[in-house]
Amino acid sequence: MAKKKNKFYVVWQGRVPGVYQDWDACLEQVKGVKARYKSFDSLAQAECAYKEGPDKYISSTDNHSIIKSKQTPGNLTIQEMKRMGIELPALAVDAACSGNPGKMEYRGVIADTHNEVFHRGPYDDGTNNIGEFLALVLGLAYLQVNHLPWVLYSDSKTAISWVKQKKCKTKINWTAKNRKLYDDVLKAEEWLRNNTWTTTIKKWDTDHWGEIPADFGRK
Repeated sequence: MAKKKNKFYVVWQGRVPGVYQDWDACLEQVKGVKARYKSFDSLAQAECAYKEGPDKYISSTDNHSIIKSKQTPGNLTIQEMKRMGIELPALAVDAACSGNPGKMEYRGVIADTHNEVFHRGPYDDGTNNIGEFLALVLGLAYLQVNHLPWVLYSDSKTAISWVKQKKCKTKINWTAKNRKLYDDVLKAEEWLRNNTWTTTIKKWDTDHWGEIPADFGRK
């Protein structure tokens, strides 16, 4: 089998523009940010292209935001996440719902590793907002029980507001079909009334950081 030829990578726009001799080194400069880059077969070609600029080699729309739009914190190092403004260590929570109302589930993961620490559902006749609310409350309880002074991230302004008010202000109709969900909402509200916490709850900046680590990936 023929030996695979090495590629050389030019980063014209990225964290640190330059010529890189392997893809991993290039990726460190372009992921999570707007970038313009291209591979070449030889170091001489790459160095020449870097000096001449990107317009001769790629269109003005090539590469821009491609890595950013696909980027998730699970592909970033801890240092990169911190550089982007993500506070660590942190717990991230999210919910997913098929329909409104519909089958709903929620979970919490460690932000920089994506390790799942809890997962509840699916529930019948739920909503995404209810799931986000329950995920936040369970996240608070998890951090409290484990004595973890972490940040708690959610991408739901509504759920964060409900937690501050200690009330799930959904307008959903409660029926026999979603009785289990209703019971869990009542328990969550009771927990909020009966407990205090020092955990900082922060809004996940999806526009700049990509999907929250707890995202179910169904968009």
